[in-house]
Amino acid sequence: MNIIIDTHIFLWALSEPEKISEQRRVELQTLANVVHVSAVSVSEIAIKRSIGKLDAMFDTVSMIERSGFTPLEFRCEDAALLERLPYIHKDPFDRMLIAQSVARNWPIMTDDPKFRHYDCKCI
Repeated sequence: MNIIIDTHIFLWALSEPEKISEQRRVELQTLANVVHVSAVSVSEIAIKRSIGKLDAMFDTVSMIERSGFTPLEFRCEDAALLERLPYIHKDPFDRMLIAQSVARNWPIMTDDPKFRHYDCKCI
């Protein structure tokens, strides 16, 4: 199964895995699953670092690969879907992750309850 992980799940997996439920950790570690970290999350981390909202000093792209996750591009098809999403969630990064999940019909792992208002499967 292909799974997209929200930015906070990626960061927790790196530094605070105890914040991730046991069931979700199993999903992340199951070899049959391909766990994707989106270019959207890489952008979010970079922007938050640059404005001082995140103090995580590591090479994000290298860390994705060293952690066994798979990088995921943000495609034009994903972006085009944004205008059709209801404006429930105001965070642009989360809206882009939701669009990727919907466009690909892949579940997304998140703790954000607002994702459940969209036509995406949440883990």
